[in-house]
Amino acid sequence: MDYLIQKPAQLGLALKSARKAQELTQAAAAAKVGLLPKTVSALENHPGASSIESLLKLLSVLDLELSLANKALRPKTTQTPHEGW
Repeated sequence: MDYLIQKPAQLGLALKSARKAQELTQAAAAAKVGLLPKTVSALENHPGASSIESLLKLLSVLDLELSLANKALRPKTTQTPHEGW
């Protein structure tokens, strides 16, 4: 699944959703890439205060990648992203 992330809270929700979809606990995901479970928790709950290095490690275990895109080139949609998501 692709996630459009525009706010830190959206990043946290996307990470948590991807982890749960793979039926991984925070501890299991952390162990696979040498993070502490509290680091995974921080990425899911307060991603703005987490390090890029930790984020990239968690993305790798969740089989996700970071992609940057030019907003001006993205097709316009009439659907507004849900505020909580």
